[in-house]
Amino acid sequence: MPQVQGRVTLWGIEVFLAVAEERAISAAARRLNVSPSAISQQLTGIEAALGAVLLDRSARPLALTPAGAMFRRHAQVILSAEAEARAELAVADLAGLTTLRLGMIEDFDAEVTPRLLSGLARELKGCRFLLETGASHRLLDQLEARALDIAVTADAGMTQGDDGWREVHPLMAEPFVAVAPKGRGTTGLPLILYTARHLMGRQIAAHLARQNMGQAARFELDSYNAILAMVAEGEGWTILTPLALHHAARFQAAVEVLPLPMDPISRTLSLSARAGVLQDMPGQIALRLRGLIQDQVVAPMLQRMPWAKGALRVL
Repeated sequence: MPQVQGRVTLWGIEVFLAVAEERAISAAARRLNVSPSAISQQLTGIEAALGAVLLDRSARPLALTPAGAMFRRHAQVILSAEAEARAELAVADLAGLTTLRLGMIEDFDAEVTPRLLSGLARELKGCRFLLETGASHRLLDQLEARALDIAVTADAGMTQGDDGWREVHPLMAEPFVAVAPKGRGTTGLPLILYTARHLMGRQIAAHLARQNMGQAARFELDSYNAILAMVAEGEGWTILTPLALHHAARFQAAVEVLPLPMDPISRTLSLSARAGVLQDMPGQIALRLRGLIQDQVVAPMLQRMPWAKGALRVL
């Protein structure tokens, strides 16, 4: 009886590309949110279907074999073609979209994200929405790996390194501000830092170093709520953005927002999608977001801190 050859599936291709990029089965499993055994099973299946060994499993980190390097080029073309085909099935006004995989930084999840999803859901009655929140660098990794369709993130300032793989729609600019206990200012209080494990924390740390203020902080936290709770209790002051303060609105009455007691610094937030895949959908969603950001974030925050006009704005 002739041997029946297995099939190469889109999921198997996605798994292979994730392993090729991460160079470790465990890292690929975390990225795709599946178990390492599921990754190994897919790799075994795709190698059996192709009749070739794609990975040198004895190498640390994992390395592609010559056959694996050749197949990787074809795999990337196949997944890009699949994404383009899926986009072409949706009409320009999004009415034909059946699934939208959206990544959003947590800064927007209090008000902007729910309103965006509610508005899209009213128009796209047949669409299923998959939302993931997280750090900017992680969302961009998932976008590049085709695990997301659209990602709203803080800009890393390194779009030159994208090799043109994504289109970027600027959304807003905001200054970093000092947040202190109400009526006390920053003088004589320790600095409570946002964690340098995230992009925003690294941006703050780099700016402090440029200002010769790079001394170690006693507290370095990864939660806006935890930081602002400590500031509200008078334990110190912090450097955050208006969006972060808006995200943790319950502490606003107990703190005051001031210009930085040093040179100013700002950041921008943008919507990204894989270039040329979703036609004009990213631009349409970016337009919706700009209106929501103006109404829900910029306008109310400028009432509290009018001195930030011009620095805090929709782009």
